[in-house]
Amino acid sequence: MNQSRPKARRSRALGIALTPKDVKYFERRPFPPGVHGRARKKPSDYQVRLLEKQRLKAQYNVSEKQMRKAFDLAHRKAGKTGELMVTLLEVRLDALVLRAGFARTIYQARQMVAHGHIAVDGHKVDIPSYRLQPYQTITVRSKSREKTPFLVAAAGAHVGARTAPYLSVDVAGLKATLLRAPERAEVPVICDEQLVVEFYSR
Repeated sequence: MNQSRPKARRSRALGIALTPKDVKYFERRPFPPGVHGRARKKPSDYQVRLLEKQRLKAQYNVSEKQMRKAFDLAHRKAGKTGELMVTLLEVRLDALVLRAGFARTIYQARQMVAHGHIAVDGHKVDIPSYRLQPYQTITVRSKSREKTPFLVAAAGAHVGARTAPYLSVDVAGLKATLLRAPERAEVPVICDEQLVVEFYSR
């Protein structure tokens, strides 16, 4: 079975393409999977908020515990909770590896970090949820640079519309520095974060 299909089904259920491969499946069948996928039943307020939370969670490939932790931390800070929550998720190491163009998907980025291929300020970090601070630098470790996924990345295969203005990226050098905290409008995730806040605040 094509391994992209489970993610394609999830993409259809959430209403967004989670990986580049899923785009064609989602465009061909832009409705939820199952025999009732085309039904036009109006969702409840709870279902609307739950779906939005699931969409944000899926785009960062995080657990429910990690989502709740990001919400709780954002809620304690001054500012808009939803925007702060997205910022906290965006400065995770795996998310920034993706934004820098070192990985094709968030799933690949998480694997790269977990397998010890990534360093922060010269030190190996294998925790995908590691949260970067401004001016910290991500690099691909020297022993990993000759591996095919990184040769592909260094050639610029994953760079394009995803370029993030809050990162300074040397693609060929497999190096990226976080310049500042991302602003919500700059973060390329599809989500109404206020609905997520309402879900957790209920």
